[in-house]
Amino acid sequence: MTPLASPEIIHLLKTYGYLALGLGVGVESLGIPFPGETLLVAAAVYAGLGHLAIGGVITAAASGAIIGDNIGYILGLYGGKRFLVRFGRYIKIYPEHLAYAEKYFQKHGGKTVFFGRFVAFLRMWSALLAGANNMSWRRFLFYNAAGGIAWSAFYGILGYLLGRNVILLARILHAIGIVGFITLFVALIIVIVAWRRVLRDIEVRLPGEKAG
Repeated sequence: MTPLASPEIIHLLKTYGYLALGLGVGVESLGIPFPGETLLVAAAVYAGLGHLAIGGVITAAASGAIIGDNIGYILGLYGGKRFLVRFGRYIKIYPEHLAYAEKYFQKHGGKTVFFGRFVAFLRMWSALLAGANNMSWRRFLFYNAAGGIAWSAFYGILGYLLGRNVILLARILHAIGIVGFITLFVALIIVIVAWRRVLRDIEVRLPGEKAG
């Protein structure tokens, strides 16, 4: 289906569709290593190929992100601090990091939760850290929901467009054949090279024109 996804991910999407996507993203949001973002992009490409609805893909991913993060927040709130103090060294989180994180979340918790959705490490741990550092749940919920929806929409639409372009490329190849496609590609390269030379000539001439 797509080089971005392993056969296991493809099987999950074919068999369980939106449910697999929502659960996969939710599992990653709990701090459990799982390729949630890869699953989202693969599902979006699958939608672009006509096998799923892109609206359903974005909704499933956003729901999984929000629900998973809220469970992670609760776990962090009721025991996350003790857990990180005891086992944090195994994931390279030490007491001095926790002290800094508490101050940081007081000032920048909202931005961290929102943009953390786009960063692999924070996507797994920001909810647990927010709970462990006593971030207000209402504030967490707002930024978490906004981040989850933005992340799902961004990668969902990106993957969907990729899938649609695969279909478009296949139709072009079918219509003009492989020889015609190669000819079109070579012609495009020639046009780009020629245009770059024109721009370079203009840049060389401009100083002389100004001096005159």
